[in-house]
Amino acid sequence: MASGSRAALSAPQLKPILVFAVLFLAVLVLHLPLLRLPYFWDEAGYYVPAARDLLLTGILVPYSTPSNAHPPLVLAYLAAWWKIAGYFPAVTRTAMLLLAAFSLLGVFRLAQRVANIEVAWAATVCTALYPVFFAQSSLAHLDLAAAGLTFWGLRSYVDKRLTATAVWFSTAAFAKETAILAPLALFLWEFLCPLLTHEEQSEPLCLTQERSWKSALLLLPLIPLGCWYAYHYERTGFVFGNPEFFHYNVEATLHPLRMVLAFGLRIFQVTGYLNLYVLTLAALLAMWLPPLHDSDQPNGERPRIALGVQLAFLSVVVTYVVAMALVGGAVLARYMLPVVPLVIIVCVSTLWRRVRLWRGVIAIVVLAFAAALFVNPPYGFSLEDNLAYRDYIRLHQDAETLLEARYRTARVLTAWPASDELTWPYLGYVTRPMRVLRIENFTVEQLVSAADLRSSFDVALVFSTKWEPAHPWLEHWEQWQEWKRRFFGYHSDVPPEAAAQILGGRLIYGEKRNGQWAGVIEMERIVEARKR
Repeated sequence: MASGSRAALSAPQLKPILVFAVLFLAVLVLHLPLLRLPYFWDEAGYYVPAARDLLLTGILVPYSTPSNAHPPLVLAYLAAWWKIAGYFPAVTRTAMLLLAAFSLLGVFRLAQRVANIEVAWAATVCTALYPVFFAQSSLAHLDLAAAGLTFWGLRSYVDKRLTATAVWFSTAAFAKETAILAPLALFLWEFLCPLLTHEEQSEPLCLTQERSWKSALLLLPLIPLGCWYAYHYERTGFVFGNPEFFHYNVEATLHPLRMVLAFGLRIFQVTGYLNLYVLTLAALLAMWLPPLHDSDQPNGERPRIALGVQLAFLSVVVTYVVAMALVGGAVLARYMLPVVPLVIIVCVSTLWRRVRLWRGVIAIVVLAFAAALFVNPPYGFSLEDNLAYRDYIRLHQDAETLLEARYRTARVLTAWPASDELTWPYLGYVTRPMRVLRIENFTVEQLVSAADLRSSFDVALVFSTKWEPAHPWLEHWEQWQEWKRRFFGYHSDVPPEAAAQILGGRLIYGEKRNGQWAGVIEMERIVEARKR
């Protein structure tokens, strides 16, 4: 798997600002249809309210929503943009696209440094169009920004500029706390690597050949992160977020079987998720081919990425896979954004080194990624991982516009996040707050319980909370279904027609988009009152 520093140094040196401009223009054009979309799921539930609190009060800890203790860098960045350009979804999404372009520039610079400019462009394009990265590029989450800063930290680490490395990784950790995993992984690897090194090895395993006090610079990101948690504790009395958040993301995940299952899911997310397998399988098959020869290479063979670099990358990937299997209530693919591009870089370099028609293979990979943006997979996945989130937003916009127009003073039964969408106009769905009765979800049990309270609401907004493939993988394996319910919060939403029967109402509006749905149910007493 391919290429050394000589190739990187001999490659044309493009000005980073020019590459950044090209990348930003490209992602902006590709995301133009998405810029005015109102806020989605965790955006609406936490990140936008928290950033808005910062904008209005200047206080780093949110007050309108329970604090999750996430560091405030990205929230402050959004608040600054709103202060300058105004509070509009288009401003938010354009600001996030700037971070996406900066992150892609980090991928480009890292790949160019460890491989060459051809690999850099191919890896950057693949990363930009990988569905999870593409979808997250304009969403107001923390993970993509933390990933981008991590790429820049790795670039400095490969160059052995440890002070710059510490600064980049510290900034990444202040974007999201989980970014501390990268410098910790490298720190541990620097101590483990010399123990595995033998004199007869033809190529060193370690980027740093001997242990040094300089390795301690990799621990510096713990200081600003620790200061943030101390401040958060002083303001709230909690270190790692509110008790419900900590229980869901840490305490409830510490079951051995759940860890094993989550570990398998994390492996899948970094090797095969949403057509990523097309690239990783192609690279694996390419390993059976001999390296190609170029006349301009010192020994004739196209070089691979230095083994020490590959092992450093591997240490970061393994650390993320293990850590994210141990914590994190929802096994979200966006948590793996700091490491998936590392896999992409190594795989692209392998194809460049061993496959004569490697550009054609990359074109197939790009087409597979583009298809996965629009075509949902035959297994459950988070709506935020491709353009399914756009379908979700459109469904909710249409249903909630109808509710506001026809039932402005009504009491609405619904579940989160629609409950927030109807309550807070600044999220972009309604122009004034509506009264909401919230239930947990749209399972039979929850709807039957709500039916006993039918005098407390006038209409119900029901919707699909997840993607349900027609014939999901392992659908007949009852044990897997039980594990999903027990460890990952899986539930089955009752379709709107059945929900109307359970609630004792009439379905007056229903809409479907690519396997998702939303419906408005009017209670029978409202119908009878109109008849009289």
